[in-house]
Order: sequence, then C-alpha cells, then structure tokens
Amino acid sequence: MALPAALSRPNHSLARQSDSLFPAPHRIYSRNLQVLKNPSRSLSFKTAAASAPHNVSPVYSCLTESIVSNSVPKASIRRPPYIPNRIPDPSYVRVFDTTLRDGEQSPGASLTVKEKLDIARQLAKLGVDIIEAGFPAASKEDFEAVKMIAKEIGNAVDEDGYVPVICGLSRCNEKDIRTAWEAVKYAKRPRIHTFIATSEIHMEHKLRKTKEEVIEIARNMVRFARSLGCDDVEFSPEDAGRSDREFLYQILGEVIKAGATTLNIPDTVGYTMPFEFGKLIADIKSNTPGIENVIISSHCQNDLGLATANTVAGACAGARQVEVTINGIGERAGNASLEEVVMALQCRGEHVLGGLHTGINSRHIFLTSKMVEEFTGLNVQPHKAIVGANAFAHASGIHQDGMLKHKGTYEIMAPEDIGYERSNDAGIVLGKLSGRHALKSLLLELGYELDGENLDNVFWRFKAVAEQKKRVTDADLRALVSDEVFQPTVLWKLLDMQVTCGTLGLSTATVKLLDADGKEHIACSVGTGPVDSAYKAVDLIVKEPATLLEYSMNAVTEGIDAIATTRVLIRGDKSYTSTNALTGEAVQRTFSGIGAGMDIVVSSVKAYIGALNKMLGFQGIDIKVTEEKTLSA
Repeated sequence: MALPAALSRPNHSLARQSDSLFPAPHRIYSRNLQVLKNPSRSLSFKTAAASAPHNVSPVYSCLTESIVSNSVPKASIRRPPYIPNRIPDPSYVRVFDTTLRDGEQSPGASLTVKEKLDIARQLAKLGVDIIEAGFPAASKEDFEAVKMIAKEIGNAVDEDGYVPVICGLSRCNEKDIRTAWEAVKYAKRPRIHTFIATSEIHMEHKLRKTKEEVIEIARNMVRFARSLGCDDVEFSPEDAGRSDREFLYQILGEVIKAGATTLNIPDTVGYTMPFEFGKLIADIKSNTPGIENVIISSHCQNDLGLATANTVAGACAGARQVEVTINGIGERAGNASLEEVVMALQCRGEHVLGGLHTGINSRHIFLTSKMVEEFTGLNVQPHKAIVGANAFAHASGIHQDGMLKHKGTYEIMAPEDIGYERSNDAGIVLGKLSGRHALKSLLLELGYELDGENLDNVFWRFKAVAEQKKRVTDADLRALVSDEVFQPTVLWKLLDMQVTCGTLGLSTATVKLLDADGKEHIACSVGTGPVDSAYKAVDLIVKEPATLLEYSMNAVTEGIDAIATTRVLIRGDKSYTSTNALTGEAVQRTFSGIGAGMDIVVSSVKAYIGALNKMLGFQGIDIKVTEEKTLSA
C-alpha cells in the first residue's frame, strides 16, 4: 500500500549532546518538571557553551514556544540499532507494551490465542520495541500463546530490519523463569522479565522474607535466566515506589552484576506523584552502582490517575523505556496509556522534553485501540484522551467558530496523526446504491484495510443495513467491522432465530446455530423475556453452562433505526483458571462478547455466542489457530 505523503517525509531530528554535559541528572529533570507543572511558562535552557569548553556546540536553546500547526507524525522512524543494555541514541525512548500481559489482567479481558496473535501483529505494525506477550507460567494456554507469538511475530523482520523483542514475565523462581524461556526462545530477540517485591509491606506480609533473602533470590534468579542462554533480562523490584531507597540501590546493583540488562522501576500501586517518581528515577540513576550499563524503565499504575504524568516525568529524569498498554487497560485502574505517552512525546518532545522521541508509527494508534477494545470488550470512555469518541469533537459554539477558522485553535494534533479520519472530511456518503469499491475506500479512510472474505462479509452486512437506513454513518461501519472482523474463532454461528414476546404469554425463542463442522442445530425455549428465552435456547444447543455476569447495550447513532451494539460478560460454570502474576493465586477467568445489529435481540444473541466461542476457544476445544491476517493498516 502506498504511504501517505506525511509518512514519506524524512524526520527533522534535534541534534543533542550526550548526557555527560549534565553531571547531575536531577537538574535536567527539575528543569523539565517546572514546564510540566506550568505549561504556559516559556522554556529557557542555558546552552552548553555557557559552562562547557568552547569546542562544544550548544545543546538546545528555546526561549519561546508557540504552536502554530497540528503535530505531524514521525514518518521515517529514527529507530537506533537494538542492543539489550544500551541505546545509541540518548534521546530515544523504547516502548514496552504489556497489553497482552498486564492488560489482560483486567476483569473480563481474557483473550484467545488467535486474538493475542492478532493484537501482537498489530503492535508490530505500530512499531513497539518490546511486546510482553504474557505470563507463560500462568496456564498452558498462556504458554502456547506466548510461544506462538515468539515464533511468528518475533521472527517477522521488516525491510528496515525491525523486529519486536518478545518478552515473557516470570516470578523469581526457577520454574517460572525456565517456562518463560521455553516460550520466548523462538524469537529473534527474546527477553525474560522477572520480578520480586522490595517494599517493607510486601516483604513482611506477602513474601515473609528479609532484605538479605530477597537480594539473594533476585541475584540468583537473574543469573539463572542468563545461564539459560537469554542475553536480555529485565528485572523489576515490585512496589519500588514505596521501597527504601538505599535498599533499592543495593538490590539493583546486585542484579546488574548478575547480568540484568534492563531495570524496570514500577509504581505498582499508583501511589507516587510525578515529581516524586521523577526524583526516584533520577536518584536511582545517580546512586546505583553499574547503572550506566543498563536501561532504566518505568511502569506506572493509574490508581490516582497519574500514570501518564509519572511515566513522562520518569522519561525526563532518565528512564529510556516506558511500559504501557493500549487504552491504558490493566489491573485495577489500569496502566499508563501507550497512546497518551507516545503522543505527549510526539507533540512536546522536541519543545520541552529535550528531544525525547519513540519509534511508534502513530497512524496505527486508532486501529490498534479499536482492536483491543473489541477483543477485550473493555469500552473506551468517550472523553478518553487521544482515542475517545469525543477526543476530536467540538460542541461549544466558540470552539466550533475557532475550528472553522483554523483547526489549530483548539486541536494540538490532527486526528489523522493517529489514523482517525474525521467523518465530515471523508467526502463519501454511503447509501443502498453504494458499491463495494466505495465501501472499501471509506473503510480505508477510517483506518480499516479489508480484503477478501472480510470485505465480502462487511459489504453484505452494509447492504442489509442500507436497505433500512437512508445513510450509513461511519459509526455504523465501525460497528459492522467490529461484529464481522473482531470476533473469536467461530465454533458456533447464528443462522436464524424467531422470537415471540409480549404481555399475553411467556416469551419464546427458536434458534438455529451452525457448528464448526457445518451441521445445523435447532432449539426452542421459553423465558422471562426475548433475550432470556433466546439465551436459554442457545444453551440447549451448545451445552456449555455459563453464568451471565454483565449485559449492556448502546445505540451506535441517534434515531430509531440505529444499529445496536451489545456487550456481555460470562463466566463458565466449569473451571477456567489461570495464575495471577503478582499474587500467585488462581483466578477464575471471565469472557466477553460483542454483537451488533439493527435488531436488539439478534445483537444480544450474537454477543452471547461470541462470548461462548471465546470461552470454548480458551478451553482448547478449538486448538487450530488460523494464520490468516484478519486486517492490516
């Protein structure tokens, strides 16, 4: 596919000198932090010439800053050669995506092997440096998913030589570490990420171990990971934000000597403030022996809503890897959001963050966000920064007037920067007479590149909707794509259904399903309403008992003829468990499903069948994972 003009322009890089010009890292951090605290204030850096020998060129001088145009996404990605413990470009920030590991710990976010493979493939298109593909020791299914991602995505080298690092998480014990290595070793660039708690409260109440014992375990397990043949080992002191500083310096120094290449500093409970977290990174950089031989990373939880701010503060202080998730999903309140951190660096990196930049192709952000939203069933709130439905919407009359005169008045970035096409700029209006080419063109503008069977399925769904609506909107198309493309492997498919309901008697439903072998099954049931009776009829056919935990429905657009999207969350009555990476406890999995249609009962049944398909696929009934690429962008 030909690249848009914006993607073919070379980068305008900012020439900078090495960090050696700034002997005290916290000074750089403090200076940048003042701007973060008060963005309206002008930025002034003294040049190196003021304090350095005359033969040293100025580093950066910016007296004023004004935004006169929308941000332009980095096109020709400045990605330095990958060296596990060193980054040749001191301004480059590695993006470590943990959507498939930490993100999947969100309630209801269980993913099948096929869905994980599709997301990993999309993350590679996005250009993330490291994909944490999962916690291999959690279950057999998790192990197989990580192994498959390592084999396929971890060996897909593009024309520029880029291939993502594939990482597996493990606790600090030999069994976990060996299992992680067996899963990731097939990748060209495998990594083991191991962790142990270091805060007083964790060591006393969870580990019940002394500081000396924790240091010994960490040192031995990092050394064991290296002994397996893994040259890229990441170590995390869990709950570092609440750990004693001197103890942190000590344990980090020991794991560096044992062979760690990346030190990840997690704010596990989202407790620190941005200035505190930035100072933590700066202090570690200044006081840990051997720190110059490793990469410092940050992992910030969002319990106080500060994950993105803390992550940016950490990068300003010297962290050169950021651990993030798509849409900010994750345990409890979630993690730092990839799209927020990346766009913050892209919009402000050259101006106030000392030239910090990433290798992310931001034009893939929107599609990646939608894929994760649909696969996990975790809806993005409308006001979510960057990817929310209202992120580029303007309702105020004053704002609309400004936008009509110049878009830069109220937008610091263009929606096209993240791969989102504003509906009123697309220029194509679809109706019942529109053809396949017009549909494909509009889908392409919306960020979806569909071909073959996927395009055929969406086209016929579109034609059915267009027969009942005068105009099919972008929101309608997104709902149809989600319903046809972002679905688990089909074990059961809805063919037909008929429902009778009202005040004169019991609701009844007749459902016809098609199984994976092409055989039709019909069942009839009664219930308290049309959805209840239809679900009971499905249960009679599938014979896989499940409990409905959540049910929600939304209209995609306004009007009585709107498409309805339904989301359900179920839990199997049989045991579907995995191990929680942080607590070690067995947790019961839940599974989500999404359906769309102009008939709300049909939409509801599709969502329920989708959830059942995901649950059955996770169980391993469908052991075949298709290698077909469902979509690309």
